[in-house]
Amino acid sequence: MHHRLLVVANRTVDAPELLDELGRRARERDIEITLLVPAGWHEHEESALRAKAAVDALRERGVEVGEAVLGDDDPVCAIQEEWDPRRYDEVLVVTLPTGSSRWLEFDLPHRVAKLTDYAKVEHIEVKPAPAREEPPPSREETRDPFLVRLLGSMRVSIRS
Repeated sequence: MHHRLLVVANRTVDAPELLDELGRRARERDIEITLLVPAGWHEHEESALRAKAAVDALRERGVEVGEAVLGDDDPVCAIQEEWDPRRYDEVLVVTLPTGSSRWLEFDLPHRVAKLTDYAKVEHIEVKPAPAREEPPPSREETRDPFLVRLLGSMRVSIRS
């Protein structure tokens, strides 16, 4: 029987430390993971990309991932909407390190424990994955069409 794990993470969802930890847990026992990513509407695209990267990396490691869900930007609300004791055996709250984690400032791990009627709740701190480098735009993409036309007309008038 699967151990069903709800993993709550946002900026840390694709962190190498978290992926390694979930891989270790999957080697120890048969688990099924659901990733819950609390995200505001302004960060949905970025959060969805991180969640997809995490799902792909976990599946490459042979870890079963049920789904990745973008939830309310308030992690307490997101967990409240997703939590079902018949569906999950444990919650893993993943935060940035102490001092840089907004979730730890309002004691999210303990709030989750109360919210889930003291189901098994674990907390780990990890550093976010390194930022993915975007390829630099090609020279064609950086040219402003208006400026190209303007410079072209200036060249014509100078030559005349």
